Amino acid sequence: MRKVIGIGETVLDIIFKNGQPIGAVPGGSVFNGVISLGRAGINASFISETGNDRVGRSIVSFLKENGVNADNINVFPDSKSPISLAFLDENNDAEYLFYKDHPHDQLDFVYPDVQPDDIVMYGSFYAVNPVIRPQVMGFLEYARSKGAILYYDVNFRAAHRNDVMKITPNFLENLELADIVRGSREDFEVLFKKDDADRVYNSEISFYCRRFIYTRGDQPVALRTNSLKKDYPIVETETVSTIGAGDNFNAGFVYGLVKYGITREIIEQGLSEQQWDNVIRCAQLFSADCCKSISNSISTEFGNEMHAALSAEAVS
Repeated sequence: MRKVIGIGETVLDIIFKNGQPIGAVPGGSVFNGVISLGRAGINASFISETGNDRVGRSIVSFLKENGVNADNINVFPDSKSPISLAFLDENNDAEYLFYKDHPHDQLDFVYPDVQPDDIVMYGSFYAVNPVIRPQVMGFLEYARSKGAILYYDVNFRAAHRNDVMKITPNFLENLELADIVRGSREDFEVLFKKDDADRVYNSEISFYCRRFIYTRGDQPVALRTNSLKKDYPIVETETVSTIGAGDNFNAGFVYGLVKYGITREIIEQGLSEQQWDNVIRCAQLFSADCCKSISNSISTEFGNEMHAALSAEAVS
């Protein structure tokens, strides 16, 4: 089976509602999606770093419990694992505070095996952080040379607004390497002060990557490619928390690439409208399921359903 390899940060999310903590779950942008893929029966692994503390050990255990290979988690003996506080508002959208006590960011890992049409997921500040850029860029270029599909989630938050100039070269390199780019309205308001899918695609994305997905919270999902322009109504759901909504959109999209046998060659030639419909439908279902709880990922029950659907596809 094709593999999915995520590279990103790990963090413990402590979630608050009405000023009181209501839960604590392992998290991180790419991490959340990879956990969902593990639950859905995808062969997934994760590259990251954590501290040698109770939080770090629980994060590594959580990956393994959910079927994700954790061999490439770099555990630093003198670091504390990062914590984030997520405050849910009346719409169950989150505002974050991050606490990171690593004496210095570093990333030291042996490259995992990468085969043609494996999928690499990367994104958020981790993917543009100048301190670990050489290691991240080296792995992305390696994966690309091996024929992997690269999926980039911009996920650039207001907390890093003052870093925009500093990280722009790394951001543009990420766009250029990517086969598919997804970003939210918030990302591009921070980066470019633009909040329109067509303006963002035409002026900022299309020169580097021709396949772009733009998400807008409770507004339709916008797909923009060099041959297709389409908006998808959102899937209605009872929302408890939106914390992992975008991360699980990514996971569902990647699940769809595997489920429907979409290879890098097909992507380069151009997906049909039906193929786009199929994978974006998976993305929306994953995202909707994640929003039903304060977990950052899909439920194990939904994951089992998706695993069964994947197995049925393989048999047929």
